[in-house]
Amino acid sequence: MVIPLKYNLRNLFVRWRATLATILGVGLVVFVYIWLQALAAGLEKASGTTGDPRNLIVVRLGSDSESSSQISPESYNLLKYYEEIARDEDGQPLVSADTIVVANIPRVGTDGGANVMFRGVSPRSVQLRPQVSLVGGRWFEAGNREITVSTRIAGRFADMQIGGILKIGAKELKVVGHFDAKGSAFDSEAWMDANEARGLFNRSNYSSVLVRPKDVASIPLLKARLEGDKRLAVRVRPEVEYYSEQTKTATPIRYLGNLLAVAMSIGAVFAAMNTMYASVGARTREIGTLRVLGFPRSAVVFGILLEGATLAMVGGLLGIMFGLLANGYQTGTFNFQTFSESVFEIKVTPLIALKGLIFSAIVGVLGSMLPALRASNMPLIAALKAI
Repeated sequence: MVIPLKYNLRNLFVRWRATLATILGVGLVVFVYIWLQALAAGLEKASGTTGDPRNLIVVRLGSDSESSSQISPESYNLLKYYEEIARDEDGQPLVSADTIVVANIPRVGTDGGANVMFRGVSPRSVQLRPQVSLVGGRWFEAGNREITVSTRIAGRFADMQIGGILKIGAKELKVVGHFDAKGSAFDSEAWMDANEARGLFNRSNYSSVLVRPKDVASIPLLKARLEGDKRLAVRVRPEVEYYSEQTKTATPIRYLGNLLAVAMSIGAVFAAMNTMYASVGARTREIGTLRVLGFPRSAVVFGILLEGATLAMVGGLLGIMFGLLANGYQTGTFNFQTFSESVFEIKVTPLIALKGLIFSAIVGVLGSMLPALRASNMPLIAALKAI
């Protein structure tokens, strides 16, 4: 025998002030949880959608990222002529030697700055990276101290508009164009000529080499040859796989979201518990009457747990709605892999929203557990005599 659902839902509106306070409290907890999880999801998406499945990236043996890798010009000149590498219409190998440099650049509208990654690339880099397309101005020209920067970086840092002169110490670089990288990791970069970057920033070696095998069958052959050549001492990875693993920056944010959610949920549980205790205390006679009418203790417990879960889930839906307002918002954070700023969009995925709703339901059930047990264990005579 189950208590009618209408009875439980009506009780939530009787004490609307306490109900509203609990809804807002749970909503705030869920909003913080969703927002931090969406930050992590945005970072993971930026790295996970970077690269071309046809490409291989070559870094120094023992290096986990381009920023800690060095490939000598001699090694580059040796590996780029391997027969398994594809060639363009002019017969030139589809290879790009990249130089990674990080420099501190002032932000727009503030006195502070942040590290920006400058990627020195070879002439065929754009052909190897179809995600990147020019959207304004032109591509840089080698030897002229020119750079082409991501539109997202240009909007966050000073002097990065087309025609702007960017000063890095005693060096000056002219911004000649903007590119868009479709939300990939390249949207956090500024590009220039690789050899010019080595000269300007006193780099003897390249950071990595991007190669495209001529067909699928050549991928394992080229990888085996490069890694087996003791003169090179390199590690070869599929480009998509490499960038998918460069998501360690998202891990602390995800852990922080879980930690804050747990800490704040304790307060939300007590808020729900307080509301449900007040609800049970105000209808002691009603609960006694339900028991006399034949409703078992389990029905009383289930009804009050249902009230608490419903109350919290309404707060969860409110938190999700506020979280969705931030969906697609562009922001940035420090990347511990590249030691520079990563620009990305906050992504509130359906899975994150579902987790937030489940989380709110758990808060409601936990907050209602003790009041429900108290109500079910009331002596019938004392309950019926309550005023």
